This record gives sequence, C-alpha cells and structure tokens, in this order.
Amino acid sequence: MSEVVLDLPEQLAAIQSHAESTGLPYAGGVPPALAWELFSTGQALLVDVRTAEERKFVGHVPNSLHVPWATGTALTRNPRFARELEAKIGGKEAIALLLCRSGKRSILAAEAATKAGLVHVFNVLEGFEGEIDAGQQRGKADGWRFHGLPWIQD
Repeated sequence: MSEVVLDLPEQLAAIQSHAESTGLPYAGGVPPALAWELFSTGQALLVDVRTAEERKFVGHVPNSLHVPWATGTALTRNPRFARELEAKIGGKEAIALLLCRSGKRSILAAEAATKAGLVHVFNVLEGFEGEIDAGQQRGKADGWRFHGLPWIQD
C-alpha cells in the first residue's frame, strides 16, 4: 500500500479552492508539468486510470499507480473503482492525481472518487496523449508526452 500524503501543497490548495468556488464536483484540474513536479517530489500520488492495454501499448509514467476506470476495448466501467482507488492510495485523505488518455475519463473518475468521500482527487489536464487533432491524431498539441514529461513503453 502507498503512503498517505496529508499536507496539501500550496498549488493544489489553490486549485481545490478554485474548484470549490466554481462548483466543480471534484478537487480540480492540474497541468501536466505541475502533476509531474508534485508526483516526482512525493507530494502527490499519480494514478493512471486507463486500461491495462493502454498502459502497456501506449506507454505510462514510471512508478505511477494503476486503477482502471474502465476495462477492455469496450471500456466497461469498473464498478469497484472508488474502493480500489482508496485502497491503492491509502485512504480518503491522500492526494491523488488521475491521468487518462485525454483528461476526460479521469474527470469522471475524479467525480466518482469525490462522491465516494475521497477529498483530494484531481484530474491531470490534457491526459497522457492529449486531444485528437484535425488530422485524427493525438500528441501533436498537448498531453503528458507532448510536454516531454517522463514516460516508458513496455
């Protein structure tokens, strides 16, 4: 089990305060570079919510945790997601940054986690691969990999 992180870093406190003031149903969105800074310095846990297949074939962030929001090519929703996330991060108070392909599934996952009582669950903006562009490709304008942040391929 991972160590519970209790001190909310100043940047995340500001993001969470803004999210609360605008009625966002989760702790807020974190830019990829800030997510890496917080994760790499041990101030937050990074949880990849993509499928196991996406992590394996597209790549993933080294030492990130994995709790799939959905599984398989049909993206069947994981009914145990919130419980699995809470167990993996070490409790409801831990700081978790959720990462998916483009930042959309991780929003849904953050909302579900927040409804389940987890209090510091953030979405990593832009996701791992970023938005799809006019040429039907990802990774050309935004996303974790586009910004040159660390990742590995199996």
